[in-house]
Amino acid sequence: MVGDRELASLDFQEASKNYNMALQSAQEGTMTGDDFKLRPKMMVPTINLAKCLRELARYKEAEDILTKYIKDAKDPPVDTRLHARVLSTLAELYQAQSKYDAAAKLHKQAVSMVRGGTPNLELAGSIAGYAETLRKSGDLPQAELHHREALAIRTRAVEEKSCTELELAVSYTQLGCTLAGMLKHNEAYQQHYRALGLRYRYLDFSHGLVSESMNYCAESLCALGRGVEGIPLALHAVEIRKTIFGTTHPAYAHALSILASCYQSVGRSFDARDCLEKCLEICEVAFQRNHANIIPNLMNYGNVLRSTGDLKKARTVYQRAIAIHQLNFKEGQQASRLEKCRAEVDKLKAESERRESCSSGGYSSVEDLSSLRIHPEPQASDSMGTPVIVFTDIGRDVDDEMALVLLSALRRKHLLDPKAVIATLSPVRDRANLARGSLDVLGMADVPVGIGGSGGAVKDLEVYKAVHSRSSESIEDCGITLACNVLKKANSKSVQILCLASLSDLAVLIKDHEELFISKVKEVVVMGGLLPIDSHDKLVPDTAYNNNCDMEAARFVYESCQELCVPTVTLSRWTAYGCPMRPELLDELARTEHMVATNIRKKSKESIDQLWKKVVLPPDDPGREKLPSRCDAKWFYKTFIGKELPAELPTSVWNDVEKLNMYDPLAENGIRNRKALFDEYSALFLYAMQASLYEPKININYTSSNELWRQDWKGLPSKVPISCMSQGYDCGT
Repeated sequence: MVGDRELASLDFQEASKNYNMALQSAQEGTMTGDDFKLRPKMMVPTINLAKCLRELARYKEAEDILTKYIKDAKDPPVDTRLHARVLSTLAELYQAQSKYDAAAKLHKQAVSMVRGGTPNLELAGSIAGYAETLRKSGDLPQAELHHREALAIRTRAVEEKSCTELELAVSYTQLGCTLAGMLKHNEAYQQHYRALGLRYRYLDFSHGLVSESMNYCAESLCALGRGVEGIPLALHAVEIRKTIFGTTHPAYAHALSILASCYQSVGRSFDARDCLEKCLEICEVAFQRNHANIIPNLMNYGNVLRSTGDLKKARTVYQRAIAIHQLNFKEGQQASRLEKCRAEVDKLKAESERRESCSSGGYSSVEDLSSLRIHPEPQASDSMGTPVIVFTDIGRDVDDEMALVLLSALRRKHLLDPKAVIATLSPVRDRANLARGSLDVLGMADVPVGIGGSGGAVKDLEVYKAVHSRSSESIEDCGITLACNVLKKANSKSVQILCLASLSDLAVLIKDHEELFISKVKEVVVMGGLLPIDSHDKLVPDTAYNNNCDMEAARFVYESCQELCVPTVTLSRWTAYGCPMRPELLDELARTEHMVATNIRKKSKESIDQLWKKVVLPPDDPGREKLPSRCDAKWFYKTFIGKELPAELPTSVWNDVEKLNMYDPLAENGIRNRKALFDEYSALFLYAMQASLYEPKININYTSSNELWRQDWKGLPSKVPISCMSQGYDCGT
């Protein structure tokens, strides 16, 4: 049927156009009110058109289409099951407008019409539709009962092979939402996780239903106190829905709301506030005034405003939630939610009065100020793994971001415990934004980010673009202060410092806080280089890029560490040359469709081509920036391609590249100094991507020649059955 493909991919705008065309085609010629021969053929696109219009918030048009059919239909209907579908669709439309009584009445009629025969998917859909109305009106026990019945029918259908198991994802999702409303969050998470697994298996990663399951898994993880794990899922859901629906659709608003809850759970209240303000702005336009779906978002917003210290506005927000509730629900419906709003209003009133009695305005004590949650608190040092502070010039090339990917994997394996990431090298704010976004989407949203110094740069150097780069009020303005706070809370001689950039900031830390550095730092690991040790009494930095950025700082750091008896580990370019990474690994990482992985593959090509353009320049050309003179075209071919330099130099070299040298991730392996980590080096990157998205495991096998074998891991059908769609994207539900 024309329009079905677009509806299955949630392109409601295009689907509605196609269904309209189909109806116009079917209506060609004369058709009397008693001529029902074409009616069944017309009703399928009519029902689907109404669904599309509902999702586009064109409620009046959808209602006119459906009520006209019901008015014109014979009694009894010619096609009972088709008539039941019309009733269910109209009920869903009323439900979307918070007309729960009218919706429940129609759902009951539809269920009674299809219950007579053998249980099938139509019956399951009707029962589930009724259950959703019960859920949203607050009758959660009955909603659970009906959703379990629908799930049982769908399970039998799968066992009988009359439908794909993707059909189960609908019931898992709806049952999960019901259980979450009953505060059974662990059970809710299990249902949503099952749905996500099925949708990963059968649908393209960028499908709207995948984003739906990501959203609900993130929400459940947040409710279970695991918000940091939910943030990568929520961020991907936001981007998918932004692409599919645009930035004015309730589905996008819903994703922002869940992301806000996750940010709030890790102490980033101002980031949560920004998300919720965008969400509410969308809802005020997309929904009719005082729509019930706005209530959960208002409650979240009130909670966040309290955390930011804006008690007056928080109280006003909760009061509005109460007013909207009273307009949409009868006495006893969603009673627990109403009571919670009233309790919050009373608490906020009492807290405001207490503060006013202590001061004529504002905060009067450090205790009051401490309630503001702007930055994630540095974690305690007693967690598993070696505590580490990272200095990075992320955004120049991809190996810094690859180092953060590896950091995520090592953290999950309890080998490293990142306490802070400090962005250095101008423009530092842009680099800090990229570091913040990368950490968030890799499952490390609770790791604080600070802004370092210029890193020896006299001008702003390039920072590559990334969709996950994000400004945040949680970013500390002074990276050195952040590092000191981490060290003060650390155990004696426990922290390792990892320098993947210029040593300028570390030099400042040592100069200004020498005693703290000596007492808390057990080792400094540097991605750089040293002159041959046998030619000097002490360690002396060579012309490696990170040293060259600020050679004076590099010399000071090595001299100070030796004088202060703080051990150093230096990984030079020879380490990277001896452990190259094949470009095929980036392809495998990108197959996870993690936004960091896809960006790294894209930027790797760009970085290689940019490096090539620099190495062919004369040694004294300013366009080479800080690149050592030894890095010329001959060096490039030997290092990345393994061949002699051709007589005619190409303009682009990516297709000829056989190996990539990822310097910075190897430095993290140097922290652990374990051969086992080098053995599983490549697998750790993939593990980090899959773990943050809860994806099925992809196995990567290497032969002795390091050739990568690919494994297909999911089939992506071109068309998804419409029956496998969840019933609407309702913001805040």
